[in-house]
Amino acid sequence: MSELTLNRRKIMLTAAAGASTFLLPTGAVFSQTVPVTERPVQQGNAGHYRFRVGDIDATVLSDGLIGGPPQVYASDAPEQELQEVLRRAFLPVDHMTLNLNTLLIETSGRRILLEAGAGQTMGPQGGRIFDNLAAIGLRPEDIDVIVVSHTHPDHVGNLRTVDGGRAFPQATVFAPRADWDFFVHDDPDLSYMPVPEDFRRNFAAAIKRSIEPVADGIELYEAGTEIVPGLHTLAASGHTPGMATFLVESGNDQLLLTADLAYHPIINVDRPWLPGPDRDKDAALASRRRIFDMAAADQIPVLGFHYPFPGLGRMLKTDTAYAWVPAYWQF
Repeated sequence: MSELTLNRRKIMLTAAAGASTFLLPTGAVFSQTVPVTERPVQQGNAGHYRFRVGDIDATVLSDGLIGGPPQVYASDAPEQELQEVLRRAFLPVDHMTLNLNTLLIETSGRRILLEAGAGQTMGPQGGRIFDNLAAIGLRPEDIDVIVVSHTHPDHVGNLRTVDGGRAFPQATVFAPRADWDFFVHDDPDLSYMPVPEDFRRNFAAAIKRSIEPVADGIELYEAGTEIVPGLHTLAASGHTPGMATFLVESGNDQLLLTADLAYHPIINVDRPWLPGPDRDKDAALASRRRIFDMAAADQIPVLGFHYPFPGLGRMLKTDTAYAWVPAYWQF
């Protein structure tokens, strides 16, 4: 075993010992154990996860899953090495599953949703956010603001109902201006995407269709804007022309949402392989390094949009790349 592997493993195990002290559970209820025979039958698993960032109530809301061939998300990975990495992580070698982790924050008297989710734009397993909102006692009408990091379908798909209406009728929607110009005002050239041509056509059409109900009232922002007190947008272009990441702050606590800087920790964090859907791979790599370096140096908790639910953890710098340490589940 190489010295690099040993050093890397030592880093991972040391960090895991205290990875998630930032997660402060809310509404904890303690009760006596109920005998197994008396417990009600439960259907499915939780699709929401509550915690706090300082004084801000936060809830990860799953919109479900999407996915595709692993090589799409690790475009420069040698095929044999990629398959071996996936096998060692007990993952399929022919399909990579990606989560859709939206975040609801309640601050400044408003309920703000960060990313709208995919709906059915990229497969049948999306669109779960509405059930998960209901599970925490909220309706789409209760959302005041939606901020998307970029305008890919898996981030804007839920803005439209099946019949073409506004899925979140009271929400003001914010989107990055450069993405709006590229994907909505123009017919985007998606030849850089390592997918079949019909997928590219459907992808572009899904963006325009998803944003139609909110197009007249859209608020376009430049990365660097503070949307509301405590919610900052950080420039992270490359994946798309205007992609932003989000920094949530309250008191001394912070949470960094990394959008699509990486798809899955195994291939884009623990290994430095480049996502194929990045439009400008050099710019995306620079953004990835800058944001990940900040998260590691300042020890900021991170939420990955596509990471295994609930997508929370820490970023560590290693000799060759970074290391992802998932946060412990808090009840």
